[in-house]
Amino acid sequence: MAAALNNQLHLHLKSSLEGLLFKENPLPLFYGPSVLLLEVSPTPFNEPKNTTDELFKPVLTTFDLKFPVVEGQVEEFRSKYDDKRDAYIAGYAFFYANYSCFNDKPGFYFESLYFRESYRKLGMGKLLFGTVSSIAANNGFVSVDGIIAVWNKKSYDFYINMGVEVFDEFRYGKLHGENLQKYADNKGKTEEESC
Repeated sequence: MAAALNNQLHLHLKSSLEGLLFKENPLPLFYGPSVLLLEVSPTPFNEPKNTTDELFKPVLTTFDLKFPVVEGQVEEFRSKYDDKRDAYIAGYAFFYANYSCFNDKPGFYFESLYFRESYRKLGMGKLLFGTVSSIAANNGFVSVDGIIAVWNKKSYDFYINMGVEVFDEFRYGKLHGENLQKYADNKGKTEEESC
C-alpha cells in the first residue's frame, strides 16, 4: 500500500450488528444499530455481485492521494471483502435510528466517526458522514443528530462545514454511575426512600 498513489475505497454496511442485538425482533435496515465501514485498497474493488439490501448500494470511489498512506497493515484491519487480500478497514461510522417528538418522524443518531490515524485528513470523513446523511435523506429520516465536542476544534469545524447546526438551547445530559444506581431495584423501599 505504501507505493500506491491511487487508493480505491469501498464503503459498505455492516448490518449483522443489528442481528446480534435484536435476534428475536429484527428491525428494518437502518432502524437498528448500523455501521458503515470504509475499506481501502491500492487495487480496484469489484462491483458487488449480490446486494441483498435494496436501501443501500455500496459506494466505490477513488481518492487520488498526493502521498502514499504509510502504515503497517495489521491483520486485525484486513477486510473480509471478496477474498481481496490487499483491502483494509480505514474507518467507520456508527449510527442508529432515533425518534423526534418535535418532528414526529425518525432521524439518525450519529454516534461516532472514526478513522485510523494514517487515514485522517484525506477527505474520507466527508465521504463517510455524507453517505450517512444521504441514507437519511433518501429514506425518509428527518435529521442526523449527534454530540459535537466544542473543545475539539477540528471535529467541531468539520461538522459545521458539513452543514450541522449547533443549538445552544439544548444541553447534553447523562444519568450514570451512582445517580443511575439510585434507580436500581427498589424492592422493599417505601415511597419516601425510593427515588
